[in-house]
Formats: sequence, structure tokens, C-alpha cells
Amino acid sequence: MSSGLERTSIWQYKPWWCQPWSILLTGMLIISGSWFWLHRVWLTGLVAMPVLVWMGFFLLIYPKLMNQMLADAAEQVIQQPTEVKQAEQSE
Repeated sequence: MSSGLERTSIWQYKPWWCQPWSILLTGMLIISGSWFWLHRVWLTGLVAMPVLVWMGFFLLIYPKLMNQMLADAAEQVIQQPTEVKQAEQSE
């Protein structure tokens, strides 16, 4: 039985510049670019830390949070008609 709400990937709603491949590519270019430009391990490390946090958030945490939010919203949509019918029957 289908509720009409199929599970889709959050990446389908994002533009090309916010896709996993573009996030990885951009992060790696920034980190490697800082190495080629500065040639200092400690400066590249300083550049890499916020970039890796940014990549980790958008590639790992954000998709899990969005999937959970979408699952909760779908559950509320499914339960809502049942609650309305129960209220009508109790009247």
C-alpha cells in the first residue's frame, strides 16, 4: 500500500553546485590549492579544518537530518486522516 509519498533523495532538490560531487570537489580543490599556494603544512591544516567540517556537515549530517524530518512529516500526514476519522466517530 502506497501513501503517495515515495522516499526520494534530498539531492534531487539541490542545484548542481550543492551536490555531493561538487562539495567534495570544491573542498579538495580548496585544501590542495592552499598547499600549492602556501607550501606550509600548518596553514593548509588551518584551511583544511573548517573545510572538512563544512564537507562533513553537508555530506553526512544534513542528509540524515533531512531524511528524519521528511520521515516525520510523512508519518504525520499518514496519521492525520486516522485522527480525523476517530474524532468524527466520537461525536
